Amino acid sequence: MRVGLIGAGTIGKYLLDELSGEDQDIRITSVFVRNLEKYQHLEKQYGVSLYTTVDDFLDSSIDVVVEAANVQAAKEVLPDIVSKKETVLISIGALAEETFFDEIVEIIKEKDHRIHLPSGAIGGLDLVENVTEAGVIDAVSLVTRKPAHTLLSEPTDETKVVFEGNAAEAIKQFPKNINVSIALALAGVGLRQTKVTLLADPNLDKNIHAIEVSGDFGTASFEIKNNPFPSNKNTSYLAAVSVLGTLKKLTKKINIG
Repeated sequence: MRVGLIGAGTIGKYLLDELSGEDQDIRITSVFVRNLEKYQHLEKQYGVSLYTTVDDFLDSSIDVVVEAANVQAAKEVLPDIVSKKETVLISIGALAEETFFDEIVEIIKEKDHRIHLPSGAIGGLDLVENVTEAGVIDAVSLVTRKPAHTLLSEPTDETKVVFEGNAAEAIKQFPKNINVSIALALAGVGLRQTKVTLLADPNLDKNIHAIEVSGDFGTASFEIKNNPFPSNKNTSYLAAVSVLGTLKKLTKKINIG
């Protein structure tokens, strides 16, 4: 399977490290970047072709596109991408705006394409999706605790509630900090019904996500403690791994969950 990559930041570089080489069943062959000069070295280092226009990128010999840029970039290029290719979307916050989400759904229905949303820095989304599809879910909540200095401009000695509301409000106020709430909401009861609490904790050195799900099926609780990516403390290691896992699942004949 030939992969086209959008973005060459921390997660993009991780994928290039994992999916380069002629002997790979899944191989990144094309990379879309804005700054050709900045990323020119990737061609020789990984044996990929670089593109600076979306049309040329999509016309290259790729089977699936992985978006690994940011929410704004994703919103700019996603309509064109999903109209031509299967897509793995990392910047899930791009789907938080209802009108844009509806636009994308219409395109993929018309073109018979799919968008794959990695679980990112959380887990348990298979359970949430299953009980939602069966109509046996009542409530979903997410409590995210982050190191205080990543959320507050002033030092603090105590844990502070930075946000309390629903996922739709959370992503508007914290577009870079609470992307996981959108994945959880789309798997479950929706943006407005998914309760979100964001805490700034001075005693933490990593992010912790606690998910609670309840309904006729029973209850479920998940707690995920995220180690940061070794080369970038602002990126979850699990988020990068989840993208690689999503890609590998696309080639499997047996899928779990």
